[in-house]
Amino acid sequence: MPHAVLRALYAGSIAVIVLYGGFVAPPALAVDIRSVTSPKGIVAWLVHDPAVPVISMSFAFDAGAAHDPAGKEGRAQMTASLLDEGAGELDSQAFQRRLEDIAMSLRFSATRDSFRGTIRTLSANRDAAFAMLALALTRPRFDAEPVERIRAQTLSALDDDEEEPQTIASRTWFNAVFPGHPYGRPVSGTPQSVKTVAVADLRQFVRDYLTRDRLKIGVVGDIAPDELARRLDEIFGGLPATGSSARVPDIKPAAAGRVIVVERAIPQSVVTFGQTAVGRKDPDWYAAYIMNRVLGGGGFSSRLTEEIREKRGLAYSVYSYLIPLDHAPLIVGGVATANERVAESLRLIRGEWRRMAEHGLTEKELDVAKTYINGSFPLRFDSSRRIADVLVSIQMDNLGIDYIDRRPRLINAVTLADIRRVARRILRADRLTVVVVGKPVGIISNVP
Repeated sequence: MPHAVLRALYAGSIAVIVLYGGFVAPPALAVDIRSVTSPKGIVAWLVHDPAVPVISMSFAFDAGAAHDPAGKEGRAQMTASLLDEGAGELDSQAFQRRLEDIAMSLRFSATRDSFRGTIRTLSANRDAAFAMLALALTRPRFDAEPVERIRAQTLSALDDDEEEPQTIASRTWFNAVFPGHPYGRPVSGTPQSVKTVAVADLRQFVRDYLTRDRLKIGVVGDIAPDELARRLDEIFGGLPATGSSARVPDIKPAAAGRVIVVERAIPQSVVTFGQTAVGRKDPDWYAAYIMNRVLGGGGFSSRLTEEIREKRGLAYSVYSYLIPLDHAPLIVGGVATANERVAESLRLIRGEWRRMAEHGLTEKELDVAKTYINGSFPLRFDSSRRIADVLVSIQMDNLGIDYIDRRPRLINAVTLADIRRVARRILRADRLTVVVVGKPVGIISNVP
C-alpha cells in the first residue's frame, strides 16, 4: 500500500469517501500484504510502512473458551486477564511498570473460538516490546496476588451480571440452544466455576492451546519483512509446536421453536431470538450477509427497525446479526420493549422473518445494501491495529491473502435469486428460539 494511503488510513481521513453513495472500494486502496515465514516456519502477514514509526501486531490461537472443561468455565478468560500480570523475573507491578516505561500497549482476550492478543509499540522500542510479549506468552507467573485479584474482579462482574437482563437473556438462550455443548457455557464462567479455576488450570491452558500450530499473526507498520521473519522466532519460537489435539465438536442448535420466559420484576422485557444460519466458509455467506443487512443489521435502515420502531414505536432498538461460530453458525437478534408490547413485537419480527423468506429483497434494497457494504469496508482500515486485526481474521477464516481485493466482487456477484434461496434456507419463523427476560404480557414458556 502506498505510504500516503496508509497515513490517511491511520488518521481516519478515509471516512470522507463513504459519504458518496456510489462508492465501491477501488483497486488503489488495495492493501499490499506480504506473507513472511520465519526460519522455524512461523507465518505472519505483513503490511510494511516505514513512514509511520509504529508497529502493531495482532495474533490469535485457534482455541478459546469452548475448550474450558465443564466446571472450569472462565478459565480462558482468566488466562487472558493474567498474562500481563507478571512473567519471568517481573512480578505484576514490575511488568506493568515496564510496559509503561516503553509506552507499550499489550492486551489479551478470549472468545468462544479463539484466544487473541495485540501489541502496539513505537518501532524504536521494538526490542523491549517483543521481549515483553515473548515473556508473557512463554513464562507467565500466575502469582497468587494477581490471580486472586482477577478472580475477585471476575466474581464481582458476574454478580452484576445476575441482575443484567441482556446478559441473562443471552446466557439463557445459548444454554437452551447448546445443551451439554461447550457453546452453551458462559465465556466468563459462573461464580461456582471461577472459584474452582486453579493456577494449574491456567498453566494447562497455556501449555495445551497457546501453540504454534494454532497461531495466526498480522503485523502492520515500521518493520521490514526480513527483520520480521527473524523476530517471529524470537517472540513465538519458544511456544510449543503442538499441544492438545482436542477439538470442539460441531453441533446443530436445539430448542427450535421454543419460547422461554425468565421472570424478572422489570417494566421492560429484554428479548433474544435466533436460529441456525451459515458459516463464514459457506458459499452462501455473502448472500446471507447482505440479506441480514436489510433484515435487521442495517440500523435505522433495516426492515425490523422500520416496522417496530419507526411505524409503531414499540422499541428504541431492534436488530439481527450473524454469528459465524466455527461449529454452529447462527443468526441472532434482540429487542427490548414494554412488557405489554412483547407479544406484538415478536409477531412483527416473525412476520418480517417470513416476508424475507418468501420474497427476498427488492432490487433497490439489494443495490443499496451492496453500496453500503462495499463503501463502508475501508473504515475497518482506520488504524494500524485494526488492519492487523483484519489480517488475523482473514487467516483464521482461511479466506486467502487476496481476500481484500476480491471482497467487493464477491459482494457484487450476489443476485436477487441468491438472496431468495438463502433466505428460504435460513429463515424459519416457526423455528426461532426466543428468550424473554421480564414479565411479558401474553407470553408463556413452552419448554417441555
